[in-house]
Amino acid sequence: MNLLWTKHKSTVAASAPVIGLILLAVLYIVVMQGDITPYNLNIIVNQLMITAVISTGAIFIFSIGAFDISLGAATAVSAMAGVLAFNASESLLVMFLVCLLVGVLISLFNSILAALLNLPVFVTTIAMLSVLNSVIEMLLGGQSKLSISSEAAASADTLLVKLSILILFFVICLFIFRYTPIGRQNKFLSANPVSAKQTGLSRSKLTIIAFAIAGIGIGLAAFLTIVRAPVLSKTTASSVGMDVLIALVFGGMPLSGGARSKISAALVGATSVVLLNQVLLALGFSSGVNQIAKGVLFLVVVFVASIGFRDKLLPR
Repeated sequence: MNLLWTKHKSTVAASAPVIGLILLAVLYIVVMQGDITPYNLNIIVNQLMITAVISTGAIFIFSIGAFDISLGAATAVSAMAGVLAFNASESLLVMFLVCLLVGVLISLFNSILAALLNLPVFVTTIAMLSVLNSVIEMLLGGQSKLSISSEAAASADTLLVKLSILILFFVICLFIFRYTPIGRQNKFLSANPVSAKQTGLSRSKLTIIAFAIAGIGIGLAAFLTIVRAPVLSKTTASSVGMDVLIALVFGGMPLSGGARSKISAALVGATSVVLLNQVLLALGFSSGVNQIAKGVLFLVVVFVASIGFRDKLLPR
């Protein structure tokens, strides 16, 4: 029995995210009692697009064994900068470009700060979370909200636009992650930092590239946030950072990165988190209970995923 389990435990760990997604989909159908309306599906699609886009870019950060907890705040700042740009120019294109630019700049600042100060990325993103929250207050300028006209947002608030952004970004990231040296070097860097350094790989360079790609995802998500809800406040994207972290783990992304990193975790995990949120809401749970439930499931998924690891690793 032990031999059988040892033989198949890696397969179980690898398939757990997909199995979990299927179970959540079935649970959602049961909870909704088959009453799945276009309105409900629209909510799922809107939430999925934002979480999936950010998660896709964040894969590059996670694959080097780092993670960014300021993703939500960075998305909010990028979105608010985009709104201010639109109000000044009346151009959706200008708003889109500003969202992208600010998202990339914030992400690059995180990585460059970590490289210059020789600090763990996690430490710098904690500091940036506080800084970005202050920037949000500054951009609001004492107001309770920033907004663009709903008519302007409606022209980009279509399924075609949202799917085009997600699919194009995912395909580009998939190609970079699987078929270019960047993806292979990211996984190698996390799997064995000592060997990676001895072969001449620069952790600082790979970290900056990873955060630049993640910044593009932040900018795209900021644009989608605006067209989905053209009224922004200090609570905008407040739960996005945690949702992305949970999504990637749900999708089977190892927290330590390395060779087991897979970009499919972004889509699988994002869909799982969105379905979980909808199930908990349909059951009438409060936001506090929702967070507890997601926390418990987070620990369960991490445990199940860890059973596929080798019990002993070679020293690094």
